[in-house]
Amino acid sequence: MTAHLLRGAHLTSGERVDVRIEGERVAAVLPAGTPDSSVDEPAGSSTDLTGYLLAGAFVEPHAHLDKVFTAARVPTGDGTLAGAMAGYQTILADASDADVQSRARRALRTLVANGTTAVRSHVGCGRLLGVRAVLSLVAVREDLRDLVDLELVAHVGGPGPGETWRVHRRRLTDALDAGADGVGGNPSNEADPVAALEECVAVAAERGVPVDLHIDETSDASMLLLRRLAVLAPQVGVPVTASHCVSLGFQDPGVVADVAAEVAAAGVSVVTLPATNLYLQGRHTWPRPRGLTAVDALLAAGVRVAAGGDNVRDPFNPAGRLDPLETASLAVTAAHQSPERAWSMIGSDARAVIGHPPAGPVPGARADLVAIRADSVGDAVALASAERLVWRAGRLVARTAVDRSGPVHEVTG
Repeated sequence: MTAHLLRGAHLTSGERVDVRIEGERVAAVLPAGTPDSSVDEPAGSSTDLTGYLLAGAFVEPHAHLDKVFTAARVPTGDGTLAGAMAGYQTILADASDADVQSRARRALRTLVANGTTAVRSHVGCGRLLGVRAVLSLVAVREDLRDLVDLELVAHVGGPGPGETWRVHRRRLTDALDAGADGVGGNPSNEADPVAALEECVAVAAERGVPVDLHIDETSDASMLLLRRLAVLAPQVGVPVTASHCVSLGFQDPGVVADVAAEVAAAGVSVVTLPATNLYLQGRHTWPRPRGLTAVDALLAAGVRVAAGGDNVRDPFNPAGRLDPLETASLAVTAAHQSPERAWSMIGSDARAVIGHPPAGPVPGARADLVAIRADSVGDAVALASAERLVWRAGRLVARTAVDRSGPVHEVTG
């Protein structure tokens, strides 16, 4: 088995170490400079990581790879979720399989270069495209399987005019048969939100696949489907994730605490999406709310909370870098999390939310690693240096170097 040594990195704890990788696993974590005769230096089997922070690779728990890089194709909308959905309908009319695949590959390669080795993407399977986008991303998943673990969640709309819930179910089952890994949707946006929620959960339970729903993606405090999901979750026997949960942040503190406790007891995970929710929510109210879920209350109740990038360069969010460190920075700034907590929300907690085993510089863990030029977690989150190395299952899959030139001035205080 091939061994490789990562020398002189520092961990999030501040400890300087050498990390030995054997195959797909971390074999040992040694104090920096410890002689290691198992690695043949002349064979070029070591990497000097002096000045780098080494940690488990990032995870993107909520992307929309079928929509990415389409912002320039429609006029700027009104900045609301409904407006973005209307704008995206015009894009769907001209969508091609080759286009979807090209944009998704570009996005995934960027995510990998930025330190991400696992991605969960929601993929539309509604009336206009059926399973075409799912099939396109299944092909991308196969093409890039050596770079990234890609999980696909079938994102379905409710029945259209004259349709029944049987059609809704068929769209979901067709998408699962086409290669989707889980069930999703946005029941809050349907004519019958409770029925839409229950149908999605029922299909997930029948097929034994995870369910990850866009829940309460609204600032309307009267919409609180999260409570109904917390009732259903213990009955279905599959992992349940609630993404967005915006309206929870608009409830009275007592209601927030009660709902957070219910969600924790039900074992439901929550994914907050700060970039898109800051962009879309509360645009036409004053004072303008932050539009995020109640992260502190959920964490205090024991809910596992991850943070995702959501939409990038599309009608739902015209910005975005496909960099989890951007998401972490927003979690610090807008959700008032510490840099260390935000780091976990894009790392170990996000990995657990999508059901992947632990990874990182820990003996026995999978060698999915990111090394970033930084002195600390706070430094990494704040500055997001582009200088990074990324390993997936023990194999180096991306390396970004920065060549700076020009005058350098020493600043003293």
